[in-house]
Amino acid sequence: MSKKASYLEVLADLVSEFLKTNNEKEVREYLASNSNLPGPRGNLELAEAFAEVAEEYSVTHREEMWKLASEFADVSPSEAPVNNPKEFLPFCGTVAIGAIGSVHKTLHRKALTFLKKMANDQRWRTREAVAMGIQKLVAKQSENTLKELESWIENSEWLAMRAAAAGVAEPALLKDEQTARSALELHKKIFAQILAIRERKSDAFKTLRQALGYSLSVVICGIPQEGFEYMQQLADSQDADILWIIKENLKKNRLIKNFPNEVAAIKKLPMMKEAYG
Repeated sequence: MSKKASYLEVLADLVSEFLKTNNEKEVREYLASNSNLPGPRGNLELAEAFAEVAEEYSVTHREEMWKLASEFADVSPSEAPVNNPKEFLPFCGTVAIGAIGSVHKTLHRKALTFLKKMANDQRWRTREAVAMGIQKLVAKQSENTLKELESWIENSEWLAMRAAAAGVAEPALLKDEQTARSALELHKKIFAQILAIRERKSDAFKTLRQALGYSLSVVICGIPQEGFEYMQQLADSQDADILWIIKENLKKNRLIKNFPNEVAAIKKLPMMKEAYG
């Protein structure tokens, strides 16, 4: 039996018991004690297993599973600081919110509203969980989710934009051409926001810039012709932050190996030659 299969089995039993007793203590303790925290990498297999179990049980126990996931997600940074085993609770809860929202149209917008709030969490793992939650929603309610994400791109909401960019930068989702096209359009809107605002010294903006340093290349792989054309347009802006983002994406093997000619052409652009010094 694989690790994930083992996690699914245990969690199914624990959640089933929770639904009988309304006591989430054993679920909470199991997640925290198997979190792999403190450490460099949380237990992603366990988080995915919890999201799957939450999604499955929400079909018949929607309100109870939403309450469980949201209570875990709401565990505060003071109670569960970075790298503390308890930090795994908001991580798991946040991913599960996306999973539950993905199978209930009535909870779709509520899930996105919840995820947008969590996108501003000070813990980087929780912000990663938001991106994973978005991916759950895109996988099963692509059109509605991508449309709603457009509203996240406004008013210097850098961390919300970061969540949107990271959320749509998932190769499996971008195999669908329409999803890839919409993901590129979201990135275009984000870059337009960046170019419209000169005050970019905040940590939140730096976090967004870091994410865009890889997410654009993922999206371009899904829609290469339009993607590289847009990258060239971005280079024409001669904006220092934009040029940095382009340089970071051009380093990615996903572009170098699959599109060597296109990468070379972008690097030869006058403004890029200048950026490379």
